[in-house]
Amino acid sequence: MATVTSYGAAQVVTGSAHLLSLENGTKLLIDFGMFQGEHEEKNAQPLEFDPKEVDYLLFTHAHLDHVGRAPLLFKYGFRGQIIVTKATLDLARIVMLDSAHLMEESYHLHFKKAQRRSEEHKVKQPLYTPMNVESLLTLKKKFVQYDKTITLDKNIKVTFRNAGHILGSVFIEIDFIEEGVEKRIVFSGDLGNKNDFVLPAPEHAKKADALYIESTYGDRNHRDIQSSITEFKKIIVDTLNNNANVMIPSFAIERTQEILCLLKTMYLEGTLPSCRIFLDSPMAIRATRVYNKHVDLLSKTCQMFEAEDGTIFDFERLEFTTTPRASKKINEVTERAIIIPGSGMWNGGRILHHFKHRLWNKRNAVIFVGYQAKGTLGREIVEGGKLHRTLS
Repeated sequence: MATVTSYGAAQVVTGSAHLLSLENGTKLLIDFGMFQGEHEEKNAQPLEFDPKEVDYLLFTHAHLDHVGRAPLLFKYGFRGQIIVTKATLDLARIVMLDSAHLMEESYHLHFKKAQRRSEEHKVKQPLYTPMNVESLLTLKKKFVQYDKTITLDKNIKVTFRNAGHILGSVFIEIDFIEEGVEKRIVFSGDLGNKNDFVLPAPEHAKKADALYIESTYGDRNHRDIQSSITEFKKIIVDTLNNNANVMIPSFAIERTQEILCLLKTMYLEGTLPSCRIFLDSPMAIRATRVYNKHVDLLSKTCQMFEAEDGTIFDFERLEFTTTPRASKKINEVTERAIIIPGSGMWNGGRILHHFKHRLWNKRNAVIFVGYQAKGTLGREIVEGGKLHRTLS
């Protein structure tokens, strides 16, 4: 009998990992993501299954909480095949390498401090290295297009459908035979909204014998998207017209590209006040370049931008800051700036020095544009926590 064992994203929001074991002995792992926020300690715990026994690794999309632990699989023996869309692999490489570099930087920083106390042995090694990432990506891969069914060994069929969440994101239909009967299990990954900013609307699953569906917002109704857009634009306009600054800590993948699309639309419509816009996140800049490579997967709005002026996201007001020095120079811009750092949950990086220089000014604004996991600074602030103790 087919069984599904969840090793993450069950009773918690992050760390997505679901192992499907079929009657014929084949094992498929759907995602292997990083735990974030209050469950981060789970990342360092021993794996609860043997990666050597996994035949296929399928990615629903490239967010850290869905791909972030994947290099550990290679580190501990996984040598199977990766089933993925090309766009997801392009983004996943950026996400996993960024994660590996951050862990190495954190390790070296803590190691130096521990040396002064002769406590080097207490510093935990990084979960994995950039070489582990590159090694994982040398494994055999099969690139899948939306709505194209592929057949794996033992007559297992896999179909990827557009999930409308981020570039290349899918929900996965897995068809197999059990006791002579055709069965289908569907894994949703994360699902997008019905809007026309960056991606087409998600497709619908028409049949499933079992459905594993993400439910991060399963206990509430989203406000309608137009109301969110209207509020976003009003904050931007009011703050800039008050000669102040807007900070938008944003997830590097998808949310940043949505914000750029909105700001470009305002600019073209003539509703964006005079300002300078800084995309202050090397990872978000790299991700945006990947989006530019896959224009065929994007919305009609994005395709129109590309057809009209040869670029999807760029426009006159937008500046990319790739180096720490360039990031710090933004502090010299005292008014009419929109700053988009790449830390969506405020959990480190360049957003902290922008807050330090600007958050004291009540005329400035901060816009939350995504989910804040428990245990993150962003969640603490949303729930009314004090910021001064974290940034002082």
